[in-house]
Amino acid sequence: MRFALRAANTVAALVAAGAAAAQPAPDANARHVRSMAATCAACHGTDGAAVAGEAMPALAGYPKPALVAQLKAFRDGTREATVMHQIARGYTDDEIDAIATYFATRATTARGRSR
Repeated sequence: MRFALRAANTVAALVAAGAAAAQPAPDANARHVRSMAATCAACHGTDGAAVAGEAMPALAGYPKPALVAQLKAFRDGTREATVMHQIARGYTDDEIDAIATYFATRATTARGRSR
């Protein structure tokens, strides 16, 4: 009886450890999202804070639903672009959602720079 109980506890612990290992750590996931968002910096500014007066729009503080729609339109080819259709094509729906969440939560100041 004790052996069966120990065996069951060991199996349960291994299953729980395996499930925990399969989930990326919150910090690792946050770093991954930030690195995806960083690919936008060359054109849209660091953390999506475009330089005032530049042609590229700021992404910081952009409403999430609108950004998701725009990125999917670029990806699906329903919105014309020079390079965005090629960039967006590399992202899954989940990645687009994560990028849009990241930028939607970036605050902007009056100068158009994120805080």
